[in-house]
Amino acid sequence: MALKPQNEDAFFREVDEELRREQIGTFWKSYGRFLAIAIVVGLVAFGGWLYWQHQQRLAADAASEQFTQALIEIGQGQDKAAAPKLDKLKAEGNDGYRGAAMLTQAAAAMERNDTKAAIAAYQAAVADTKLAQPFRDLALIRQTAVELDTLPPAQVIERLKPLAVAGNPWFGSAGEMTAVAYMKMGKPELAGPLFAAMAKDEGVPVSIRERAARLATTLGVDAAPAAAAAAKE
Repeated sequence: MALKPQNEDAFFREVDEELRREQIGTFWKSYGRFLAIAIVVGLVAFGGWLYWQHQQRLAADAASEQFTQALIEIGQGQDKAAAPKLDKLKAEGNDGYRGAAMLTQAAAAMERNDTKAAIAAYQAAVADTKLAQPFRDLALIRQTAVELDTLPPAQVIERLKPLAVAGNPWFGSAGEMTAVAYMKMGKPELAGPLFAAMAKDEGVPVSIRERAARLATTLGVDAAPAAAAAAKE
């Protein structure tokens, strides 16, 4: 018996719906368990990520509190009380607090006139390849400043060569020590232009620019315009 068009459409819709139900049922029988496991694993992973973030915030807060307390104790002359906190930050803190702890210990040693300990602390920071480069560069600047009177001038120049260039954030400090080393070597023709370059570099601190301008002029290198600009600031 032939189906009428409307009955034929209804029949095909019914077959199609039945087929879809069967396919869905087959899918869940075959893959439903795995899909449920995947969803659970995803939720667990997301929960773990949220927990990790929470722990990171707690750790950062704890590190901040430790570092602040250590600074207070050092300011009060209680270096021994601050030492365990700084040691813990060096061992467990993130790069920022670890670097800050190393440099703080070195600075505290200088305050105690313990030059040997300060140099060792700065050297450790310079050699630590896991530290961010700005920390290592600052440690190198501070170490060289402490050793400036005892190092051979050629060693100062070689050590600071990567930093004593215009545009480098440490150009002022590194350039000034390099120029002084040139003067000690009897090479004013190299020191003068370097002083002048520092005087003209607006990225160099004003105090260093003014001093560099005066020294450049003394050495016969014209830095008067830079000196005037620095004076206006």
